[in-house]
Amino acid sequence: MASLNITATPLLRRDETITVALLLAFAGGFLDAYTWIIHGVMANAQTANLVLLWVHGMEGDWMRALQFGPPILAFAAGIVIAAWLRRATGERANVISTLLEILLLITIGILHNRMPEIAGTLGISLVAAMQAAVFTKVEGTTYSTVMITGNMRQAIEGIFAVASGGVAVGRLRRSGIFAAVCCAFGLGAALGALMTKVVPDLALGLPVVALLIVLLRCEAVNSEANS
Repeated sequence: MASLNITATPLLRRDETITVALLLAFAGGFLDAYTWIIHGVMANAQTANLVLLWVHGMEGDWMRALQFGPPILAFAAGIVIAAWLRRATGERANVISTLLEILLLITIGILHNRMPEIAGTLGISLVAAMQAAVFTKVEGTTYSTVMITGNMRQAIEGIFAVASGGVAVGRLRRSGIFAAVCCAFGLGAALGALMTKVVPDLALGLPVVALLIVLLRCEAVNSEANS
């Protein structure tokens, strides 16, 4: 009897599920709105920070321009920390980085009244960078949880490809995922703006809850893998 050659389908990594992607995108949008309203800089969009730095610099307003420098440097530091975590901890990098992000946000909330610039601008950009560098895929496809430009491009390209008959209709699922991530980011920004204006001292509690759920989901799958 001829043997059957069956290849097992690999299980989807828990940190690449749609639920995790939406929670992280929500937190990313929330933090960008928070830092823009409180500090006048972007936590995630370093492109905007760099452009505004040079716009104000070329106008001769270097005092205003230089306020965009610290978040750029903090974002770079966060990328380095995330890269080191991936090398040092391997599969547990997602759990450890999320835990660090939660602790940083709690610390920022506590220190906000005493050291608002240092705690808010530097700390949140660090959090954003770590999240961007560690959580890079949803269902095996590269995406971003801290900005929507690339996600929007992939959603639109997928819809166009299906509509023009170039690929299978199944491609629409991937486009739908990217569109949902964009919507979650927008919802996070909307609630971030609302809560920052209404209850600024408690506003960071919502992204902390979102990250706690992400932490629990990632830790659960790591525990199952080690059992």
